[in-house]
Amino acid sequence: MGLPSATLLAQSVLSGVFIGALYGLLGLGLSLSWGLLRQINLAHFALAFLGAYLCYQLAGAGVDPLLTLLIIVPAFFALGVALQWLFARFDISAFNSLLVTFGLTVIIEAAIQSIWTADFRRLESVYGNAKFKLGVLYIPVPELLTLLLALALSLAIWAALRFTDLGRAMRAAAEDGPIAAAFGVNQPALALLLSGVCAALAGVAGVCIALSYTLAPAQIYAWIGVVFAAVMMGGLGRALGPIVAGIVIGVSEAITMAVTAPSWAPLVSFSLLIVVLLARPGKVQ
Repeated sequence: MGLPSATLLAQSVLSGVFIGALYGLLGLGLSLSWGLLRQINLAHFALAFLGAYLCYQLAGAGVDPLLTLLIIVPAFFALGVALQWLFARFDISAFNSLLVTFGLTVIIEAAIQSIWTADFRRLESVYGNAKFKLGVLYIPVPELLTLLLALALSLAIWAALRFTDLGRAMRAAAEDGPIAAAFGVNQPALALLLSGVCAALAGVAGVCIALSYTLAPAQIYAWIGVVFAAVMMGGLGRALGPIVAGIVIGVSEAITMAVTAPSWAPLVSFSLLIVVLLARPGKVQ
């Protein structure tokens, strides 16, 4: 088996960057929820696909796919706030959050299948086949939009957590809740806000999925493994970690598929995760 051409390899790397950006965008809300709220929110993936289907439905009614963000983001923020209120009301622990959100995932999948059926759906839009050429490389517009959104949101959240009083309060509450509360930090309000932001990020990721991929309800579970690997590699509660780890995984998978065979690609993310865990045990967070 011969090595791929330089052009094919470069195009594969570029494709890996794009898919890695989506991994990172999907992992961003999960990382914040897990690291700062201590909730392992499996429903994050179901919310992302619900956002993708809503984008598909609204675009079919004549709304520009990007403009659907003006509807999806506020709606998902409110949904995230409601979910956090329920979690706080029943004092759901980190382990129980895994079980509860898995149940929510199954419910959302069933609702999606009930409304849109199990058939494959493809969003047709002006962005679908749009691409431009940079040298010998082709750059699809939907994937480029995903990369730009992922970078912009990751940097914005990183800056907010690092340089604003609100971000410092969130990090303090996650580090030591009782001490933060003693200094006047309103943990319940911060948790509601952060949960709303995480759900809104899932909605943004869903729009990006709808722009680039064919939709089917069962695909919710196909993303869980690789995104979990990106979150663990990037570090829990970190804004830039998931996007960096996602791009590393995406590029590694793309090169693996170009050099060997596509069947080897799924092994990459968990192999990289094992290496990271062995190299820095106990420091993933």
